[in-house]
Amino acid sequence: MKKLDQIGPFPEGDGPRDIRFAGYAAIFNRIDKGGDIIRPGAFGDLADGESLPLLWQHDPRQPIGRVDHAREDRRGLRVIGTISTATRAGREAVALLSGASGKGLSFGYRVRRATGQHPRQLLDLDVAEISLVTRPMQPRARVHLVQ
Repeated sequence: MKKLDQIGPFPEGDGPRDIRFAGYAAIFNRIDKGGDIIRPGAFGDLADGESLPLLWQHDPRQPIGRVDHAREDRRGLRVIGTISTATRAGREAVALLSGASGKGLSFGYRVRRATGQHPRQLLDLDVAEISLVTRPMQPRARVHLVQ
């Protein structure tokens, strides 16, 4: 497989179909740009083997793949996913992964339980999707490995 820096935008039907990545969609115990702090245990009910949609910039009209693994560890919500280059958005996402601006991760969620305000402590979340983004709410939520 080519290294990420050798992969550019592909014309329709050319290039690899799947790019695997790993990273963190959330980091525990750090305030984000929205004034929230995610606490350990907030993602505790994600089922083993549960697949989540992978979107481009949280846009439900731009699915770019799937998250094959999403589980809490000591640091945060660790995700492993696959980006498909079968769509234009998927190819754009892969191209941006080669630069620093396209490596952000984020997630869409509903709050089940939280306490406080400014900062709000998020204690129980229902995750709906994971997104590759250019500007994550939590600056340390990033893709760390691409294959």
